[in-house]
Order: sequence, then C-alpha cells, then structure tokens
Amino acid sequence: MLALMADIGSTFTKMTVADMERAEIVATAQAATTVEDINIGLQEALHLVEACIPLREADIAYRLACSSAAGGLRMVPIGLIPELTVEAAKRAALGAGAKVVGVFSHQLTDDDLVRMGGLRPDILLLTGGTDGGNERVILHNAEAIARARINAPVVVAGNRVAARQAAAILRSREREVWVTENVLPEVGELNIRPAQEAIREVFLKRIVVAKGLDKAEAFFSGVLMPTPSAVLRAAELLAQGTEEEPGWGDLVVVDVGGATTDVHSIGHGQPTKPGVLLKGLPEPFAKRTVEGDLGIRYNAPTILEVAGKKRLSTAIGHEETELDVVVGRLGAEVASLPHDERASRVDIGLARTAVEIAIDRHAGTLTVVYTPFGQMAVQYGKDLTEVGNLIGTGGIFAHSSAPREVLEGALFDSEVPTSLRPQSPKIWADAKYAMAALGLLADRQPTTALRILKRVLSPL
Repeated sequence: MLALMADIGSTFTKMTVADMERAEIVATAQAATTVEDINIGLQEALHLVEACIPLREADIAYRLACSSAAGGLRMVPIGLIPELTVEAAKRAALGAGAKVVGVFSHQLTDDDLVRMGGLRPDILLLTGGTDGGNERVILHNAEAIARARINAPVVVAGNRVAARQAAAILRSREREVWVTENVLPEVGELNIRPAQEAIREVFLKRIVVAKGLDKAEAFFSGVLMPTPSAVLRAAELLAQGTEEEPGWGDLVVVDVGGATTDVHSIGHGQPTKPGVLLKGLPEPFAKRTVEGDLGIRYNAPTILEVAGKKRLSTAIGHEETELDVVVGRLGAEVASLPHDERASRVDIGLARTAVEIAIDRHAGTLTVVYTPFGQMAVQYGKDLTEVGNLIGTGGIFAHSSAPREVLEGALFDSEVPTSLRPQSPKIWADAKYAMAALGLLADRQPTTALRILKRVLSPL
C-alpha cells in the first residue's frame, strides 16, 4: 500500500510517495507552485511521480497534504506583558506552524488596530492575564478588535474568567471565535498545546478555504496542517519514537526555505553545566522559531543586508564583485535554480549564513551577572550544547553539493561562547526532502513514518 503526500510550498510543490509495507520512499518529484490555481502545480508534480511509478487507485491508502503557500499561516498574537503572555502566545503560534507577522501588548490603541489590519493576519490570538490575574486588558482588547475592520477569526486563550466574556464581545459583532485554555495560567507555567490545537482547527475549517487550498481536496484527503507544523511533528516523532521503534533523543532540525529559515528543537534544554541558573519563561519541549527575514530566494537581499557583504562573501568562498545584483536577482526570480558552480556557491553561502543567524536566534544564551555573593552564570532559553543530532531539511540539503558545509553553520562557535548551540552532534541531511511528508503520516502510521524517516536521513 502507498501513501501519497504533497507539500504545497510558496515556491515549489513537492510530491512524495511512500511504500507502507516496505517502509521506504519510492518516488519524489517537485514542480513550481502555481498560486493562482494550485492544482496546476500539483498535477505537474503528480505526472512526474507517475513517470517513475504507476499509481493505481486501489494501491493508495493515504492522500495527504500540507501547505505554506499563499503566504503561509499569518498570525498576530496579542497579550498583556511582552515577556509573559505575549511571549507565550507567540510560542503557541509558532509551534502551530504559523508565521508571526506582528505582536501587540498592553491595551490596543487605534493606531495599533490600523497597523494590525495592514499586516493582513489570517488569525488573531488574543491572550492576556494569568488565571486569577488581570481581566481588564483582555476585555478592552476584545472590544477594540470587535470594532476594528480586521476580517480574521480570533482564538481566545487568556484569563479563564475573562475569556468567555471576551468571546461574547467578539461574537456580538459577528466575529468567528474559538475559546481555549490560557497559554499562561500562572507565571512560569506554559500551556500552549490547547491553543495550538485550536489554531489547527481554524486552519482546517477556514484558512484552507480562504487561501484557495481547498482546491487540492478534490485529490487529497484534505490539507491537514501548515508545512512547518508537519516538520515539527516529524521532529517530535524522530526524537521520541513509538512503542515499537525507539527515537533518537534530543535533536535540532534546521529548515532552510526560499522565504524563511525555521529552527525546530526537541528537548527540555535545561542547563548542562553545574552552577547555571535558568531564568525567563519556560521553554516548550518542542520549540519552533521562524526567521521571516532569512530565506534564500524571497529574502536573499535581506540576508545580505543583515549579514553584510564581507560575511556573506566569506561564506560563499570568493569575492562576488556584484553581490547585491546577484542576490537581488534571486529575490526577484524565486523559482530559479543554480546553473553553474558559481551560482551554487552563492546558494551555499546564503544558506550557511541564514543557518548561522537563525540558530543564534533560536538557541539559549549564557549571561554573567554579579551578585553580593560573586559572579553567577544565568541561562535564558534552551541549552542545545549536548543535543545528539542535527538535521537539515529543505531544497539546499536535498540538491546542494555541500550540505554539511551549510549545516555546520549551526554548530557551537568558540568565538561566541555565550550562544548555547550544539557542540558535537551527528549531522544528517533530509536528502529526499521528506520530513514534512512524514510528519503528515506520523498521526496515522507513526511507526512506519519513523522507520522511513530514519532511512531517508543521510549522515554527513
């Protein structure tokens, strides 16, 4: 029996076929995504697959799809205190596979509402107040959103006493509302899973149709989740395993794309060195960060802007005399592929630089503070230094001639000892670009998906 899985991306639509009985990938293909009608790109990718393997209807057990096309799942978290409920809401949104396009804190103003509308969010995540804490701000913000001209459903995940009242205010203005548990019921207690489940429900019921992705449902069983959520699900499966198949333990996955670079870490991330004090909001076991300014096509010019010409040229391996022109062309011609070794080196340099910056933003940091009792080391975020496996996924790892060089950008750098990056992990590439597909399969056939995943990851 076969599983047919599609990842409808912003640039390319990838098709993967897995043989369930043999637990292996038997065919892959990709075609340019056609946003005006995604079925065109889907059918082209399907024809390429059928040229490799016949697809008889009776042999197909699953037809599954995920998508990050049409801008991905655009979300705006709204909370009370930036370091607490706002940060908790942001983590819930990112873990659900969303692209956070803006965050707002405290009481919303009219200027905030204008700016929020300009961000074109698909979903608003309204939080604020711990249980037993502030109720006033979430109710004020519900009133503000209710009168605003923002046509987006609202997930309410704040103070449990005020949440129902906030939902009633929104519904009185005919807003679509989902109410779930507080993302931060107490200071220091993170509770993001219920909000993520609600976000996924909104995605399935409303966003898929709003973005035209329902056109794929004629062929698939439905677009089940955003692509980043599928990658995170695959990472969790690989780390934790199943009853029948052991996992690999703590790991980091770096996903380099045309528009963003995502980092997924699975593990508690507690301090690994004695005498280190952990501070800040608790980190989720399965954490995702997305860097919307680090993509090797749409955002290639931004990588140059953030890194600088000298740093990017070093990563490329030679001095590009017209580097700004080269990366500008990549940002405009997003479906272009390298045509020679020089173009390949530019892609490798862009990806390596994106990985370096993205992992630096994702990993925890150490800071020395001075107390009456002397110096003390304080950790904020996750300690990834002892993570056992580092995995790269995305086209650069499937097609590049130097995937290890790219991924080594995520490793611990002795010149930046305060950044808690992986020190000596095993390094792997998702050579068949299959992690998203296998994340789709994980909820239906987890052991089979895990076995296939272990087989498709290539050691570097």
